[in-house]
Amino acid sequence: MRMLMISAAALVAVAGGGVVVAQQMPPAPGAKDPARVTAGTYAIDPGHTQILFAYDHMGFSNNMGVISESTGTLTLDPKNPSAAKVSVDVPVANLRTGIAKLDEHLMKPEFFDSAKFPKATFVSTGVKVQGTEAEISGNLTIKGVTKPVTLDAEFYGAGKAPAMMGGKENIGFVATTTVKRSDFNMGYGVPMVGDAVELKIVAAFQK
Repeated sequence: MRMLMISAAALVAVAGGGVVVAQQMPPAPGAKDPARVTAGTYAIDPGHTQILFAYDHMGFSNNMGVISESTGTLTLDPKNPSAAKVSVDVPVANLRTGIAKLDEHLMKPEFFDSAKFPKATFVSTGVKVQGTEAEISGNLTIKGVTKPVTLDAEFYGAGKAPAMMGGKENIGFVATTTVKRSDFNMGYGVPMVGDAVELKIVAAFQK
């Protein structure tokens, strides 16, 4: 008990004699509740959207990286979710592995050739919805090559942001898929370095 009293006194002293009270934060404004979703066209929130990727490196490790600050739109109507459409532009130069020399190499012609092809794109062609999950079919274009892909997506949450953060309506999803980099003229190092690239997309939208 004496130690507790000393600790409390020390806290008051550090605070200049005032009482330190922890601020009670409100609950999260978003929730995994489809009833919170409203119809309209949403824009990607680039500050909270990430594309994570992973690939096998010579059978020794599962290397990873991330691409941030994508842009694009999502149009949906909760009364007709299968009619939803999504379009995304991915700035290739924003790719980061945490290894500067590798990032530089991935921008070269044998990989993304970012000087010639500065962005990748995804445009949906169809959506199949089952509950809070969906299969999103679409065309993925990387390095000037377009291939069909299917994203396995899951609704993460929706709600209105606090007024101090703009008060916008938000909706978020998590999606996964696997692509072959050789399909997009990026087969350098295959099969020593894995051809399959696992993608996880954390996507947030606002309106």
